[in-house]
Amino acid sequence: MTDTGRTDSGDHYFTARPATPDERRPLDVTLAGRRVTVEVAPGIFSPGGLDKGTAILFDEVPDPPPSGRFLDVGCGWGPIALTLGLLSEHAEVLGVDVNERSVDLTNRNAAALGLGHVRAVTPDAVGDDTAYDLIWSNPPIRIGKAALHDLLRTWLPRLAPGGEAYLVVQKNLGSDSLQRWIESDLGMPCARFATNKGFRVLHVTHP
Repeated sequence: MTDTGRTDSGDHYFTARPATPDERRPLDVTLAGRRVTVEVAPGIFSPGGLDKGTAILFDEVPDPPPSGRFLDVGCGWGPIALTLGLLSEHAEVLGVDVNERSVDLTNRNAAALGLGHVRAVTPDAVGDDTAYDLIWSNPPIRIGKAALHDLLRTWLPRLAPGGEAYLVVQKNLGSDSLQRWIESDLGMPCARFATNKGFRVLHVTHP
């Protein structure tokens, strides 16, 4: 799937309140090696299944530690947050998304899977002083460079000492220039962790 930034109806998935009808439907998908059923809806990112970039992120990154405070930036219906929760039952997992439908879906999916340690909120509900041991993200590149930089400037500096972030970005959508920007603007070490099917996985560490 190519990230066009729009849903099938033409809405942007990074709209706070999508105009499309909120028609929920079940989706069978494999997360953390388990076949599960989740709920999806129009007006969010990748409602048809697991996005290719997210699947590559899962294939390439090491398993998360068993505990800690983890963050999924741009959670959509919750594949990353749910996977972190399934792999690390003693972690505190938070998904953030400006799309209120995405936040609701992630919370409903976490509850349906019995993941009481996974929750999702809009960005304004997160305290400024919260630090994270691990960030996984398929960031919304299509929001535009300035908005993307603002997004990453908000969340990446919240890595705790010793913390790590893994970002999956299409190579032809500027993964290499984003890597350089993270290093120069944020002053954070950023390495090319993996390359797979036209995607880069970037590894960012606390400076």
